[in-house]
Amino acid sequence: MSEEKREKWRGDAEEVKAIFETLSTQIPKMIRGIIDSFFSPEAGTRMGKAVAEFYKNLKEAGIPEEEALAMAKDYLGTLTKWSEVLKGLKIAPTIHEKYQKREEGEKGEE
Repeated sequence: MSEEKREKWRGDAEEVKAIFETLSTQIPKMIRGIIDSFFSPEAGTRMGKAVAEFYKNLKEAGIPEEEALAMAKDYLGTLTKWSEVLKGLKIAPTIHEKYQKREEGEKGEE
């Protein structure tokens, strides 16, 4: 193999290495961000507000109370199904446990 080809292979190998190094740091950050958006206390607050706003809009639109409540429950179910999917991932319980431990620590400090 000529020296020119070896240099090209080295350059390609370095480029692939840089790509994998970037992926190995960026993908876990993205996954943590997605999981945090479902399991953080702030996410729970946002989810509650979203369901309440959805229910309020249904009522204001003239949907009967029982129907609006059923629709709001279905909406909440859709939101929580995503969190169940994430819990099934190997890394999701770790993030979830992190928040539980943080909350337990805060309760212990009170």
